[in-house]
Amino acid sequence: MTSSELFDRFVDTSLRADEFHHQQHVQVAWMFVRKYGMPAALAEFTAAIKRFADAKGATGLYHETITWAFLLIIAERQARTAAETWPSFEAANADLLAWKPSILQRYYSKELLASDLARRTFLMPDLV
Repeated sequence: MTSSELFDRFVDTSLRADEFHHQQHVQVAWMFVRKYGMPAALAEFTAAIKRFADAKGATGLYHETITWAFLLIIAERQARTAAETWPSFEAANADLLAWKPSILQRYYSKELLASDLARRTFLMPDLV
């Protein structure tokens, strides 16, 4: 599937849930940052991922702190070293593609990320 197809199928929710793993989350988030810039990507991606989760019956899986933290890291990385293509961004940012351990473990305690408050609203990191 091309990047464009991934983006379109994510946005229109026709992408199957089993086709949307951590790497695809990061890739689509990167595409939102490239398309909308920040801070608009925060609103656009958040709305899209909630819509996707609702369409797949996974409403309870949305996590605002994880979503925003990844978007912010992606935007910073893109600003520091602009990547014109997903393969070039992916190659330069392999640490973002690991789900366990996640890059967020550098910044957030397990307790904070597991909290209901972190699921509902973006929280600043508690480890750095």
